[in-house]
Amino acid sequence: MGAATSAYQVEGGWDADGKGPSVWDTFTHQGRDRVFKNQTGDVACGSYTLWEEDLKCIKQLGLTHYRFSLSWSRLLPDGTTGFINQKGIDYYNKIIDDLLTNGVTPIVTLYHFDLPQTLEDQGGWLSEAIIDSFDKYAWFCFSTFGDRVKHWITINEPNMLALVAYELGAFPPGVPQVGTKVYQAAHNLIKAHARSWHSYDSLFRKEQKGMVSLSIFAGWVEPADPNSVSDQEATKRAIAFQLDFFAKPIFIDGDYPEVVKSQVALMSKKQGYPSSRLPELTEEEKKMIRGTADFFAVQYYTTRLVKYQENKKGELGLLQDAEVEVFPDSSWINLDWVYVVPWGIRKLLKYIKETYNNPVIYITENGFPLDEAPSFDDTQRWECFRQTFQELLREEPRNCIESLIEGGSHFFVSVCSTGGGHGLGMRVRA
Repeated sequence: MGAATSAYQVEGGWDADGKGPSVWDTFTHQGRDRVFKNQTGDVACGSYTLWEEDLKCIKQLGLTHYRFSLSWSRLLPDGTTGFINQKGIDYYNKIIDDLLTNGVTPIVTLYHFDLPQTLEDQGGWLSEAIIDSFDKYAWFCFSTFGDRVKHWITINEPNMLALVAYELGAFPPGVPQVGTKVYQAAHNLIKAHARSWHSYDSLFRKEQKGMVSLSIFAGWVEPADPNSVSDQEATKRAIAFQLDFFAKPIFIDGDYPEVVKSQVALMSKKQGYPSSRLPELTEEEKKMIRGTADFFAVQYYTTRLVKYQENKKGELGLLQDAEVEVFPDSSWINLDWVYVVPWGIRKLLKYIKETYNNPVIYITENGFPLDEAPSFDDTQRWECFRQTFQELLREEPRNCIESLIEGGSHFFVSVCSTGGGHGLGMRVRA
C-alpha cells in the first residue's frame, strides 16, 4: 500500500528555519479570495514539526510506499545553490531515513507547484532561464538524496500547472493570459523535465540505479454523441491537448501532436498572429526530449463528455483552440469537480498502453475529494475506491495484485484523497 502528499499542502512551517517564500506563500497571503476562505498553507497539517506523528500513521497503516514532494524554497531559499539551507536538508534526510528504516520506499517529487518566489520574480515558468534553474535544483536533489531515493518524479502535473496557473489564473502567479502563456509555460516545463532527466541519466544513474519520470494529469473523455463524427474527432483533440501534448514528445518522437500544432496554427492565423501561439521545438530540442521517462506516471480522477464546439468568433483559449466543449454526464455522482466514473480509468490505461508502446505505468494519484473531515464510516469514498480497483482488475486473475517491491507488475496505484493527499496504493499486472 502507498500514500501521497505534497510539501505545501502538508508541511506548514512556511518561514521556519531559513525557508524562503514560494509562489503559494505569496499567492495565499494576498487574500482577495484567491483560495477558499482566504486560507493559507502557513500551518497546513504541520508535518514539518509533526513528522514523527506522520511516521506513526504510516507504520500503523502498514504502508510500503510513501510519495512526498520536496519544497524547493526550503532547500534553496532563493531557488539557487548559492544559498543552501542545511535545516531543509536535515528535514528531508530524516523523512527518507525514517521511511527506509521502517521498510517504506520513498517516491520523491521534485516540484509540486511551489516555485521559489525569487525565481517567479525573474519570469518563472514563462522564462527560458527556468530550465537551467530547475536542472541545477534537480542535480542538487539527486546528489543529496539519490543514494537512498530510487523513484523520482520531476514535475507533478505540468499540464494542469500550465492550464490552471497561466490560462485560468487560479494557481500562482494568478495572472491569466488566455491562449498564449499556457503554451509557453508548457514548452518550458517539458524542456526542464527533459534536461533534468538527462542530468540523472548521465551523472547519477550508473551509481544510484534509480528511475525518473514526470506525472501527467489525465481524465478520460468520451464523445457526447457516440454516433457523431464531429464529436468523435473533438474527443481525439481533447485527449491530444490534455494528455498527448506532454506524453507524445517524451514517449514517442520529441514533438507535439500534429493535431495540436495544426489547430493552434489555424486559430492563430485567424486571429491575426504572425505565427502560431504554440512555440516550435527545434530538431535539437526534439532529440533532447524524446525518451526522457523511465515509466509512465499518470494521475486520474474523473471523466468528461466532449462535444464539438466550433470557434466561430476566433476566441483565444486552449479549449477554443481545440474546438471542444467539455462537460460531465448529469447522472454521474460527484463532489466538487470529481465525477465518479470508475470505467474511465480502465479506458485511459488501455489508451496509454496502446498509444505509448505498453509502458510501465504508475498511477501516482487517484481518489475522491473530501468535503469535511473523514469519518470511519466513509462509505461513499470507499465505494469509489472499490469500483475503481474492480475496473482495474476486471477479467484478470485474482493473483494479479502484487506488492510494488515484487517484480513483473505493470501498474502502481496511489489512491489519494484530494482533500489531504492521503490514500492507499498498489501495483497490478496489466
